[in-house]
Amino acid sequence: MIRTFVATPKSVERKWHVIDARGKVLGRVATVAARLLQGKHRPQYTPFIDTGDHVIVVNAAQVKLTGDKEDQKLYRRHSGYPGGLREQRAKVVRREQPTRLVEKAVRGMLPKTKLGSAMYRKLKVYTGADHPHTAQKPTTLKVA
Repeated sequence: MIRTFVATPKSVERKWHVIDARGKVLGRVATVAARLLQGKHRPQYTPFIDTGDHVIVVNAAQVKLTGDKEDQKLYRRHSGYPGGLREQRAKVVRREQPTRLVEKAVRGMLPKTKLGSAMYRKLKVYTGADHPHTAQKPTTLKVA
């Protein structure tokens, strides 16, 4: 009889990965990061267990947006109060909070559950090339 392997939280060994976003298209970086955070690259992927790895994205300020998205793409947030909707263009978000471009793109590709929130907490995004996670010995990944 063949048994199906089901991962448990204790059986998951998490690795650390670094993605350099300099000159890469935002969506390509986000899809690679989301797959790693969910654990879909592993043979023991289990949909209801967080089997994903930690992901570090560096050079988020130099990520590329194709077409006219820099001027047309809107980022919306709401304060929760009446009339509290705030909108910003992508170029303004890049100027004021460049890491938010990558964070919002990856967040939108993760499940909208408690499990998705746990996956999102393993994402670290930095504006420049430096990050404080060298002790974890992260592996560098190439993005197409």
